[in-house]
Amino acid sequence: MKAILVVEDELSIRSFICLNLRRKKYEVLEAETGEKALELFAANPVDVVLLDLMLPGMDGFAVCEKMRDLSPLAGIIMLTARSQEEDKIKGLIQGADDYITKPFSMTELEARIISLLRRMDLRSSDQNGTRLCSGPFELDFETNRLLRRGVAVKVTPTEFSLIQFFIRNKNRVFTRNQILDQVWGENYVGDLKVVDVNIRRIRRKIEDDPANPEYLCTEWGYGYIWKE
Repeated sequence: MKAILVVEDELSIRSFICLNLRRKKYEVLEAETGEKALELFAANPVDVVLLDLMLPGMDGFAVCEKMRDLSPLAGIIMLTARSQEEDKIKGLIQGADDYITKPFSMTELEARIISLLRRMDLRSSDQNGTRLCSGPFELDFETNRLLRRGVAVKVTPTEFSLIQFFIRNKNRVFTRNQILDQVWGENYVGDLKVVDVNIRRIRRKIEDDPANPEYLCTEWGYGYIWKE
């Protein structure tokens, strides 16, 4: 049974989400503040966090950053009533795997959760062995870690899945739509920019000069390529 932590200060919304998730046989924890969410997150094994952006006290951005420090392996989906592009991008940069804008249907939310869990499952399994290597990088599927020259690099489940996809298809160029279909799933209904922001975030973690990447490169006018 997958465990989901719902962080939402509006009781009616939180109760509605939790009720529907429990009907789908998820184990559900709930918190109305960022501080309470961090307590639950630290004390319980959590697979996915549904994290409202606007919370009393500590906001969702700060909570997301602290959760990523505690565990890079949990999936995080931001819930936001804001439509401004910069808030969505900021949430992704802070470490969220995805975002969904209120109002949303439970069908859409459940699809996002399933897509994220799929990426997390891909992260922890590999048909060709327990390790995948490219240049100075190594993906260890037994420990769910990315190593760069033997040193662990903290990555989110989505980042891990993206790197896995690129290394497995190194020296091939992919459009954002192709990447979205392969990593997020063909039924994903989110924004294409989620690809760009995750790639930008990966470059900051793995490249010596993120502005001039050596490995995860852009093919202008087409898409992205992992070079080896």
